[in-house]
Amino acid sequence: MIETLGCKLNQSESETMWRDLTAAGYSMVNRGEYCDVLILNSCTVTQIADRKARQTIRAAAISNPDIKIIVTGCYAQRTKESLYTLPGVIMVEGNAAKAKMPESLRRLGCTPDDIHFRSTLFPHNRSLIKIQDGCDQHCAYCIVPLVRPKKSCVNPKSIINQINLRQADGCREVVLTGTEIGEYQSDGLDLTGLLDRILTETSVERIRISSLQPKELSEKLIDLWRNTRLCRHFHLSLQSGTDNVLRRMRRRYTTNDYRRTVDMIRAVVPNAGITTDIITGFPGETDEDFEASFQFIDNIGFARLHVFPFSPRPGTAAATMPGRLNAEVLKARSARLRRLAQRCETGFKQSCNGLTLEVLIEEYKDNKWVGYTDNYIRVALQSDTPLNNQIISVLM
Repeated sequence: MIETLGCKLNQSESETMWRDLTAAGYSMVNRGEYCDVLILNSCTVTQIADRKARQTIRAAAISNPDIKIIVTGCYAQRTKESLYTLPGVIMVEGNAAKAKMPESLRRLGCTPDDIHFRSTLFPHNRSLIKIQDGCDQHCAYCIVPLVRPKKSCVNPKSIINQINLRQADGCREVVLTGTEIGEYQSDGLDLTGLLDRILTETSVERIRISSLQPKELSEKLIDLWRNTRLCRHFHLSLQSGTDNVLRRMRRRYTTNDYRRTVDMIRAVVPNAGITTDIITGFPGETDEDFEASFQFIDNIGFARLHVFPFSPRPGTAAATMPGRLNAEVLKARSARLRRLAQRCETGFKQSCNGLTLEVLIEEYKDNKWVGYTDNYIRVALQSDTPLNNQIISVLM
C-alpha cells in the first residue's frame, strides 16, 4: 500500500512510486485487502500531520501484525529515531528515497514475487506532474526548507514527455506541482516559457497549476490563460491578510501586492476560482490584526479558503517567537475563519449560477458522477449512462 499524507507534491511523488513499483513487477491490491508492505509518504507541515502519520502506522500494524512499514516523505526527513520505535517500521528514509523505492525493497529482501501492496488508486483522468522541488524562502513558520532544502527543476523535455505519456494512458488533466513552481528555471525557460511549450507541444485538454506566490504572477504569465486549456483556478498563498503579521512571517509580499495580483487575474480570466491558505493565531497576532485579516479575506472573495491554526514547527523561527496565543483564542479565531470560508465558497458557486461550465468526471460516488469544473467547483451528476473520464458541459 502507498498511503499519502500532505501536499500535491507528495501525491505526485506517490504516483511516480506507484508506477515504478508496478513496472518492477510488484503487485498492487485494493484498499481493504491483505498487503505485505505499507509505504507511508508522510507530511510534517503541522503537528496534526505528524500525528496522522503515527496513527496510520499504528492502525496498519494492528490490522496486520506481520506488515512491513516503510516511512518516507517529510516527516521521515525530519526525524528517524522516533519513527523506528513504532510497530512494523523497518525503514525510514527521506524524500530522496522515493526515486529508488524498487531498489530499496529488494535490499530489504522484498522481491516482486512475494510482495503485495495495497495501493491508493491513482486516477487515470488526472495526473500530477512534478516540475520543481525544494524551497529556500525560510518563512518564519514553515518547516519545508528544512526537509526539502535542495532546489531543483525538471527539464522541459521530460515534463512534456510525461504529459504525453499520461495522455496516452487516458489522462485528460495534468496538474503541475512543486514547492515553488513560480521559481521554475530550466534550459533557459521560466514558468511562462514552460507553459508556452506545454501548450504548443502537448494536446492534453486541461492543465492546472498547483500553487503560486502573489509576486510570481506577471502580466505575461496571466495572459497565457487566454488559452482555455489552462484551468481557471489559482491557488495563491496568503497566510495572513494584514501586513504586520506578513512581516513577522517573513512573507515577501504585502496585502497591496496580493490585491493587485487578484485584480490582474480577474481582468484577464473571468470567473477564476482563487483559493488560498490562512494561518490564524501566528505569534503576536493581536485582535486588531485578526479583524483586519478577516476583513481583507472577506473583501477578496475567495472560492475556497483552507484554515490552519498556527502549529509551531521545530527549527523554525516562529517556534520560539513570543506572543503565543492561548488555545481558546486560537480555537475561536479558527472557527470564525471556517465559517467565513463556507460563506466565501457558497458565494463563489452562486456567482457561477447560469453559466455552462466543463466538468471532468472523476468518480462514481453515492450514486452520482462526481467531478470538477476547470475553476474548481465540485459537481455531482445523476446519469444512467457511465460518465467516468468524460468532460461534460453542465449548466450551473
